Amino acid sequence: MIPIRDALRSQRFPVVTVLLIILNLLVFAYQVYLETTPAVLVDLAPWTRSGLTPPVVDARTSLGIARQAATGSAQYPVAAADAFVMRYGLVAAEFTGGVDLPPLLPVPIWLTLLTSMFLHGSFLHVLGNMLYLWVFGDNVEEAMGSARFLAFYLLCGAAAGLAQLALDLHSATPLVGASGAIAGVLGAYIMLFPSSRILTVIPIFFFIRLVSIPAVIVLGIWFVLQVVNSAVSIGSSGGGVAWFAHIGGFAAGFGLVVLFRRRGVRLGLVDLLRRRASI
Repeated sequence: MIPIRDALRSQRFPVVTVLLIILNLLVFAYQVYLETTPAVLVDLAPWTRSGLTPPVVDARTSLGIARQAATGSAQYPVAAADAFVMRYGLVAAEFTGGVDLPPLLPVPIWLTLLTSMFLHGSFLHVLGNMLYLWVFGDNVEEAMGSARFLAFYLLCGAAAGLAQLALDLHSATPLVGASGAIAGVLGAYIMLFPSSRILTVIPIFFFIRLVSIPAVIVLGIWFVLQVVNSAVSIGSSGGGVAWFAHIGGFAAGFGLVVLFRRRGVRLGLVDLLRRRASI
């Protein structure tokens, strides 16, 4: 299912939602630009001395690094776009070990909890994330206020990153993407507006249907799929998708919305459950 729009219309322009979308697209455009620039030399020996395999090298290069590590230098050409992701992506082994491995960051390592959520691995990755943010972000922002929504978004993204890190504290693979933070927005949306109708694309074989479905069903199915996929991915590569980040972000948003909503904004899911219980 692919959401296209919801039935709720915001009374205020969603400034933060739009700015977040623009910022994510600009960073991705810069990543694409880096694909056209020359490779950079990166000293990968510290990775080997730390017992880690750099995420951008193959077995042959890794062997070469191991042989040169004793000399204290192993300069290897790394694509500029890959170096950018290595630098600003969230790497569990770096974060938990408190060590910044080349290419080095100009900021403290803990800030990769935030910088990583503005990087993306492909055009479809960023497009899908921004579609979900556009559909669901405006109403959540209105329910919280712009400043609170920004803090909420970043906290959910950080919680999502930590949830994924907990799966493998020694992983050298950079975690990137806004999906954990956006999962937090989805968690807040289902708490606030469970009965809102979501216009959804449902592909059936070679046909496409547009169906209006309550948010509690659309987002409930989305969350169940994340749980199922996370269970299947344990002990495997998981297809490159950070399922636990989605679950962690959703859970954070589901809970934090209680604190971040404006005064007087009701929790629609609580009201819905109370009505069901009284029937």
